[in-house]
Amino acid sequence: MKNVLAVVAALFITVGAYAQIENPVKWAYAAKRTSSTEATIFLKADIQPGWHIYSLNVKDGGPIKTSFTFEKSKDYVLVGKPLEPKPLSKFEKSFGIQVTYFEKEVVFQQKIRLKSANVPAIKGSLEYETCNNIKCLPPDDVNFTIPLGK
Repeated sequence: MKNVLAVVAALFITVGAYAQIENPVKWAYAAKRTSSTEATIFLKADIQPGWHIYSLNVKDGGPIKTSFTFEKSKDYVLVGKPLEPKPLSKFEKSFGIQVTYFEKEVVFQQKIRLKSANVPAIKGSLEYETCNNIKCLPPDDVNFTIPLGK
């Protein structure tokens, strides 16, 4: 009887280990006021070795590109589009197109114009897909709140 219980316990532990959610990307956020009426938002992805996320500019028919949505507010407006550093590029057979992507880490930036001096934070969400040489994980949506210091 003890042996049966030990085997059942071992199975539960093994299944639990396989059921853990993979999360190879960690996000961090910051904001820097560049003047009394402007700020820059920074969204940084730390990517585990062997994994990558896609650029903001991926062609249709390819993987899910990284994208940001900022909550509409009467206190600020976006200035231009989000910026990214120069991505890596390769042909991916699974999509049949050239794709642009980032490994290790990437910092995206978004400039905003402040309509009020008392904006406490910028809220929004981001969507991205992460892949390695074997598989892609389902796209992930992440909500964020970025304090806007004085």
